[in-house]
Order: sequence, then C-alpha cells, then structure tokens
Amino acid sequence: METEHKVRLTSAEISTLWNAYINNSMSICMLRYFNNKVEDKEIKSLIERTLEISQKSLSKIKDIFREENYPIPIGFTDKDVNLEAPRLFSDEFFLHYIDQMTKPGFTAYGFAAAIVSRLDIQALFNEFIQDTIETNKRVKKMALEKGVHLRPPHMNKPKEPEYVNKQSFLTGWFGNRKPLLGIEITQCFHDLQANAIGKALITGFAQTAETKDVRDYFKRGKEISNKHIKVITTILTEEDIPVPRNWDDEVISSTEAPFSDKLMIFHVSFLSQISIGNYGTSISQSTRRDLITHLTRLMGEIGQYVEDGANLMIKHGWLEQPPKSVDKNDIIK
Repeated sequence: METEHKVRLTSAEISTLWNAYINNSMSICMLRYFNNKVEDKEIKSLIERTLEISQKSLSKIKDIFREENYPIPIGFTDKDVNLEAPRLFSDEFFLHYIDQMTKPGFTAYGFAAAIVSRLDIQALFNEFIQDTIETNKRVKKMALEKGVHLRPPHMNKPKEPEYVNKQSFLTGWFGNRKPLLGIEITQCFHDLQANAIGKALITGFAQTAETKDVRDYFKRGKEISNKHIKVITTILTEEDIPVPRNWDDEVISSTEAPFSDKLMIFHVSFLSQISIGNYGTSISQSTRRDLITHLTRLMGEIGQYVEDGANLMIKHGWLEQPPKSVDKNDIIK
C-alpha cells in the first residue's frame, strides 16, 4: 500500500520558481507597454501571445507558492509601468527584444527542469520550455517573413574532413593565427547582437530614468556596451566576417518614463548577468588565446557593473531578498 505524503520544496525548486516569478513579472510590465504602443498588427499578435504566456506562467508559480504556504514575491506590478507614456522604441525593436529574451529562457528553464526533484515542478518547467520554443519559433518566422531576421555569417564547405596538425590552432596573438572556428564566429555574433539590443534598451532607459544616480549608471552601461561592441566587431572584421547591425535608431527621443527606475535597473542587471553567462560559454568553446583574453576581460568588467547595480538597488530599497538559508548563528543569539 502506497503512503501519500507532502514533499517539501527543495532549495532548487524554491530558487528556480522564485527567479521565474520575478523575471515573468518584469516581462509582463514590458510586454504590456509594448502592446499598448505597437502599430504592426502581426507584431502585436506576437506580443499579445507572449504576454499571455508570461501571465499564465506567473499565475501557476503563484498557485504553487500558495499551496506550499511560501511567501509570494513582490516582483513587479502595475506601479512599475506607465502605459500612457509615449512610445520609446520602434515596432521592429519590440520584435527583436522578444527574440533576445526567449534565448535565456531555454537555459534557465532547461537547467531548472534538470535539477528539481518533484515531478510536478519538473513538468511545470517542461511546460515553460515548450512555451519558450513556441515563442522562439513564432518570432523567428515573423522576422524571416519581414526580412529583418539576422542570420549568423555563412561558412565555406571544406573539401574533406581533416585533423589539426599545428600548434598554431591554439595561438592568437602572434605568428600564424588560425581563422576563427565556426563556433567562435557564432558566439561572437551572438554576443555582439545581444550587446546591440542591450545598448538600445539602456539608451532608452537612460533617457527616461528619474533618479540621477540611476541615469548615471545607465550612461556608464551604454559606454561599456559601446566598448564591448567595438572589441567584438574588431575580432570579426579583422577576418572580413560581417557583423549584425546596431539598433540605436530604433530608440525614440522620448524622456517620459514608461517604467519605474526599480524595474529598469533590475532589467539592466538581469541582461548583464546573461552577458556574463554568454561570455563564459564563449570562453569555454574558444581555442584562440587572444579571444579568450578579450572575453575574460569583458566578463570581469560586466561583473563589476552588476555588483555596482546591486549596491544601487540596495541603496534605494529596490533589491528584493532572494530565497536563502537560515542564519543559525543569528538564531542562537
């Protein structure tokens, strides 16, 4: 005879659900504003469907927290979005923003599904993965149909398979520097594209932030993005590899804030953390010393920027406490 018993949520389940709740609440605010400003009917349909998915995900996570009597996170609410603020970004930017934001969803939800123990929580994250796949497919199909999808560079076919027989395969600074591998080109292209979208977003945030120190933080972030774009662009153009376009002209000259400073600085920190992961992946798949050195330096710079952003959020009382273990020493006192 089987005994039914309630299985408590583990640290893996609590933390991944908590992060998913916070991120979806932020996405809902962004998408609601986009939906209120978009003019292209097809892009509007995509935004509405993506918004529906985020709202469904948030509701299901909230239900689990209620069942487990776990405090529901604050996240982001109606207070963090002004739907009546003027347009800040173009319709095409909305499309590419959704494209970029689905990519970390594959990583986050896939990792969560792999590490949780309860099968109902795993099933939930598997559902989130399927939703992400659907959104990614829809946005890619739409971008292709509109002729605005950015394809990674093409490569020539080799005549036949071969083995590496020169140590120059691992060099990068001097001597016979090998051409970039296909995976290195792909990672650089992806890192460059993410930086370009992030720069456009942070430009709009810098225009509309209400608090001076937050505006200064965004201006610094824009300078960092420019620097990173220049470094990666140089790596590609030295080998005559085409680079993706920038999105600076997709930012409208509005100064009225559609989003709270709290949401905007969290969003920038979120994207910066994704950049750290992207650079880490690029480093792990690279064999050229010069590329590894460049990316390690850029990753360190982003890490410092994320830390400074966290300090700024703490200063203003905007950083919500993530799930943590109990401090036993504090209890003893």
